[in-house]
Amino acid sequence: MTNETKENIKQKRKKVRKRRKIKVFRLIFMCVILSLLISAVLFVGISVYNVGSRVYNEFDTMYQGYNDRKTARAIDPKFDGYTNILILGIDDGEQGEQQADTILVLSFSNDTGKSRLISIPRNTWVSSNSSYGHLGNLYSWGGANLLVRHVSQLLGVSIHQYIVIGMSTFAELIDVLGGLDIYVEENMDYEDPESGLSIHLGQGYQHLNGEDSQKYLRFLGEKLGDVGRVQRQQKFMKALYAKVLQLDTIPKLPAIADIFRNKMETSAEIFDSAHLANVLRQMSSDPPATIMLPGSENSNGSWVPNVGEIDARISELFPIQDITEDKATDE
Repeated sequence: MTNETKENIKQKRKKVRKRRKIKVFRLIFMCVILSLLISAVLFVGISVYNVGSRVYNEFDTMYQGYNDRKTARAIDPKFDGYTNILILGIDDGEQGEQQADTILVLSFSNDTGKSRLISIPRNTWVSSNSSYGHLGNLYSWGGANLLVRHVSQLLGVSIHQYIVIGMSTFAELIDVLGGLDIYVEENMDYEDPESGLSIHLGQGYQHLNGEDSQKYLRFLGEKLGDVGRVQRQQKFMKALYAKVLQLDTIPKLPAIADIFRNKMETSAEIFDSAHLANVLRQMSSDPPATIMLPGSENSNGSWVPNVGEIDARISELFPIQDITEDKATDE
């Protein structure tokens, strides 16, 4: 074998060894990269699991708290076919001195969307902790929750949610809706410099903006007093109900939702959203059936509830057969 042949064989072996080293290096490099990728995937997976587990635990805790609060409301099962909402219109007095100027219960049938509206005079005479006073004044003592308990006991009706709206926020809501057309029953003229209240509305059909709507609802006429105010509240709420159902309200829904989210107090939580949205989606075009809390005015100007008549009217508004049908449908 010549020297040249030996040199060629040596060169070939050298190239083979070099290629083997490159393959081994590539294999090692790929193993390292694969290990890093697997480690990264495991790290991300564990992180996602930990975050997901933490979110789940937080969500579960929130939902458990929600269920506890819902159970604490002591909702009577016979009202499961309804959604009853207590609406409190609060004056703009100092915090702690505010009173419920408007007290309404708006109820929807969950299956038909038909509604009923129960108006309760703010000067309704009630007992609280062995003392007596006007229902509207209780707000400054215990807030909306205290009103929920008293209204529920007064009517014998479970309250599922409450909404608290201040006068200025209410005026803003009416302005967003574009105002309301209302027939003003009489000339309304009233001045109260101390509270800054000045009411001057002429009799006849009027287009009321937010500020004028407040004045219309707050005016206390000499003929019917608080009864007249409650009747105006009912008429106004019917007009407002009809306004909300109009097509031109749809573009205004984001602004309305913003007011509800940021400027109103409510017991409704995120877990109630789907149910409430479904209830509102099924709102009937028929105007609400309206009643005023049965009773009479005493010599002190307080509204004294008539318990027997209240029970009779509530039975008409929430008939037993409807409740039975709702429960049968749910089953």
